[in-house]
Amino acid sequence: MPQAHALDDPIWNALNTVHAPLALGGALARRYPAEIGPLSGLVDQSDAAYEELRTLAGPGDTVVLFLQQPPQPRAGWTLIREGPLSQMVCTAPPSEASAPLLSSATMRRLTTTDAPAMVELATLTEPGPFRMRTYELGMFYGIFEGNRLMSMAGQRTRVPGYVEVSAVCTHPDARGKGYARTLMMAVMDEIRSEGQAPFLHSWAFNEAAIRVYTDLGFVLRHSMHVAALRNDRA
Repeated sequence: MPQAHALDDPIWNALNTVHAPLALGGALARRYPAEIGPLSGLVDQSDAAYEELRTLAGPGDTVVLFLQQPPQPRAGWTLIREGPLSQMVCTAPPSEASAPLLSSATMRRLTTTDAPAMVELATLTEPGPFRMRTYELGMFYGIFEGNRLMSMAGQRTRVPGYVEVSAVCTHPDARGKGYARTLMMAVMDEIRSEGQAPFLHSWAFNEAAIRVYTDLGFVLRHSMHVAALRNDRA
């Protein structure tokens, strides 16, 4: 069942509420399909929950968890990466509008045909896990220069009342043009139009990103741990 507050354990709660139709797993562990991404949730960090998670992760597969406590993987799991995560919620719209796009740039909603370009940009810039079906989680917008996708942002996990802003990234050739801010504001407006509140996650040590998010009206709500785990058993 969902936690006392839906955002206390956003992946687990998303997979048990709004995104339940996408969920693989059962009462102790759930995940999104691998083609959507590695995000997974546990009811707790018990032996049984980790074992059920193993059945969802094939041999050599990696899953990503957002945890209340530091990760406690059992034998047969390799901790690939971990760190502190800051969860932020937008309490008010930004005080300033985004800058107008350059005449050479265009912005539009991304579609299925854009998936290869989205994966290519995410692979280059590493905003977080992004795979060929990640775009199915919600609305994504992109900015193009000619036919090249130079920046994007979209939606990821959803729980009642909240939608996550995610996959915010810009090609190195296009940084400093305000593209990320423009796209985030479009995604946030879309979320608010549904009567939901935007939230996001950032590495706690990424001070530059947190300054940008604060300027957009986000405030720290919760601190947690992120862990990428590889299943080393068949």
